[in-house]
Amino acid sequence: MNFKEGEVLLVNKPLKWTSFDVVNKLRYYIRKNIGEKNIKVGHAGTLDPLADGLLIICTGKKTKEIDSFQAQEKLYSGTITLGSTTPSFDLESEINETFNISHLTNELIEITAKKMTGEQEQFPPIFSAKKVDGQRAYDRARKGLDVELKSKLITISKFEITEINLPKVNFIISCSKGTYIRSIANDFGKLLDSGAHLSALRREQIGEFKLSDAFEVDELVSIIENLERPA
Repeated sequence: MNFKEGEVLLVNKPLKWTSFDVVNKLRYYIRKNIGEKNIKVGHAGTLDPLADGLLIICTGKKTKEIDSFQAQEKLYSGTITLGSTTPSFDLESEINETFNISHLTNELIEITAKKMTGEQEQFPPIFSAKKVDGQRAYDRARKGLDVELKSKLITISKFEITEINLPKVNFIISCSKGTYIRSIANDFGKLLDSGAHLSALRREQIGEFKLSDAFEVDELVSIIENLERPA
């Protein structure tokens, strides 16, 4: 591996780690291995702490390609819980409202998912990293301050229901850059008149890069530590 010239590393981000936690850990061992403090290390697309799955880490000159990786379509799998909502649209915050789900059928759930495909405007969650008046939206939301976010044009190319075991629904979603799966879950609940929140999420693929080809963080650290240090 030549980290200075540039490497593209596929990592399975652990649950409850931030994307920057992964970058910081790998950056430490890479810099230690090559004996250079200024080498660049960055990721191509943030994953929330409550999600796991594929994270692309770029080093050295390959960091110039981060924008092109971020622009590629992404594939996710996960679970939506129907019948209740949270302010963050996921499990970061506690349930704030519950709804009746006795009217839900498998057919209605599957038809509604198909209706949500295509190009559309999406509002990010207020608990997101978007900036509002120089502050992260989630910082303002946690302080109880007003958060107004603009919608963004996104594309959902696939929204497939893979299993229904109410109140939980498993899914696969393919979508464009900048799509919030939490917002999809929230909108899904509104369309079903049942409320919903995202209760599990895994990123399976970014473009042609697949989670099945990714390393665990500790595996990569071990590989980096055992590389012969450049002269």
